[in-house]
Amino acid sequence: MAVWALGINHTTAPVDIRGRFAFALDKIAPTLQSLRSTISGVHSHAGVETAILSTCNRTEIYCAAQEPALDHTLRWLAQSGDLPAEALKNYTYTLQNDLAARHAFRVASGLDSMVLGEAQILGQMKNAVRAAEEAGSLGTTLNQLFQRSFAVAKKVRSATEIGAHSISMAAAAVRLAGQLFEDLTKIRVLFVGAGEMIELCATHFAAKQPAHITVANRTLERGEKLAAHFGASTMRLADLPDHLHEYDAIISCTASSLPIIGLGAVESALKKRKRRPIFMVDLAVPRDIEGEVKNLGDVYLYTVDDLAHVVKAGQEQRQAAVVQAETIIDAGVQRFMHWMDQRAPEGGAVPLIQQINAQADVWRALEIERAKKRLAKGEDMDAVLDALTRGLSQKILHGTMAELHAGDAQARAQTADMVSRLFLRSQRGGGNGHQSGL
Repeated sequence: MAVWALGINHTTAPVDIRGRFAFALDKIAPTLQSLRSTISGVHSHAGVETAILSTCNRTEIYCAAQEPALDHTLRWLAQSGDLPAEALKNYTYTLQNDLAARHAFRVASGLDSMVLGEAQILGQMKNAVRAAEEAGSLGTTLNQLFQRSFAVAKKVRSATEIGAHSISMAAAAVRLAGQLFEDLTKIRVLFVGAGEMIELCATHFAAKQPAHITVANRTLERGEKLAAHFGASTMRLADLPDHLHEYDAIISCTASSLPIIGLGAVESALKKRKRRPIFMVDLAVPRDIEGEVKNLGDVYLYTVDDLAHVVKAGQEQRQAAVVQAETIIDAGVQRFMHWMDQRAPEGGAVPLIQQINAQADVWRALEIERAKKRLAKGEDMDAVLDALTRGLSQKILHGTMAELHAGDAQARAQTADMVSRLFLRSQRGGGNGHQSGL
């Protein structure tokens, strides 16, 4: 199997370009299937593995197949963002095999982030892997790549001080607001959105005890849940234009594909404020606030890229930790490539047996971890065990069921015969139903 990664990030592409290639996690399943179909122009669809990591700072495609298909991957991404492939190529980076593994390990460990050592990316990667798994596009190779990247990131976090002195995007926003307003306890703050980044920002701003906090969200219930943590009020997004003038600081981060705060609304708010300044932070990719707003007088608008120089504080103190982290990553890459080598075809059935066992171990570990979390919450033992066994059964049978519906009639008949011999041996008189372990 070949492994490759293709991506754009905060060092290779500006925010407006990154915004063209942002993928919503809750809609990722059809996107992954589209990508697999494109790569299947080179490979068998069943042998193609895909995952997409999309955050405000990066969009990265990870793939595994018998042979790399970088050109197909680039053309697919270019088409999804309505940009010519040759133009997109100027903003992308491509990595294969050990270099792709090293990159994934560095991303998970926070070494490739705008905020060196930040921990949020690890959770975002886990969410991306979970989404790919649920979409049926995550096979053994990518599963191993990501599970090993998580293990490496955990070791980096525990064995080094990579996260020390780290300044988050949320903390940077507060710092910039403090440079504009003499006393943050006198300002009114509006948060647009109710996701993880907004929650982080709200936590940092709430610590400064501003005069008032409001959360505006498309789903009022979710906004109210977040607002309750900070004693804040809530607002519907539809009411935003009529109330912008009431706020001194506006921080926005939603999953909207189009700007939700336009130039006209901000101009109107400024007139009502009588030249009192507005501090605005747009942490969304694509943008939540129209870029032209930055040209207005008395508006101080910052995007994720504008915050880069602020979050670099403390870089020197972390260099020793970076060296330690790279050593841990090197060892992790070597172990992953050794695992890949063991799966080479020359080994006959042994690599396949090892692959099946490894995949079974990954599935088992995932279900056990989920079961432990549910038990810790006090859920009924029988219900947890039922969910565990159902989860394992679904994972084991997913690929088989997909193959039974794939191909022409002859291929399906051949698959059905093979599946019957593998899974229904006792009913066919081929044994007593007991299987020996691999």
